[in-house]
Amino acid sequence: MHKNERQSLVKQIINQYTIRTQEDLLDRLQEKNVDVTQATISRDIRELEIIKTIDESGEFKFTLFHSSQTQNQTEQGKLVNLINDVVTKIEHVQFLTIVHTLPDNASLLAAVIDETHLPEVKCSLAGFDTVVLIVPDEAHAIETENYLNRIWNKQTEETIES
Repeated sequence: MHKNERQSLVKQIINQYTIRTQEDLLDRLQEKNVDVTQATISRDIRELEIIKTIDESGEFKFTLFHSSQTQNQTEQGKLVNLINDVVTKIEHVQFLTIVHTLPDNASLLAAVIDETHLPEVKCSLAGFDTVVLIVPDEAHAIETENYLNRIWNKQTEETIES
């Protein structure tokens, strides 16, 4: 099976079933006679921008970040949506802005931040659930923290009011 066909099938599985782990995804692919490695699935997840979100039962599940309504958005729109989907806390420490995410979403957030080209951000480093943004000094770290918090808090306030 070619990469495009496999990734199309992965999208279909994510949309059709509740997939909580890479193992769940591998099992569903094997049911369809697709034999792939865990490393290939990890790469597909990253390339397809699949994120973990919390479902109505409070458990994590895989979701396609790029739904049909987000595919034509600007980088800024992607950033706003992703912050509202995966961020759990934003803070600064000296010349660093630190963004905490739901597990396994930091890499995607860092990539979207990089695509957005925030002028103060010199680079981003992503771990499993943390993005570190390096800026020139503490004043810029506070400015970046405030900017990201305005995006995040605006959505949080709208959700609470609904």
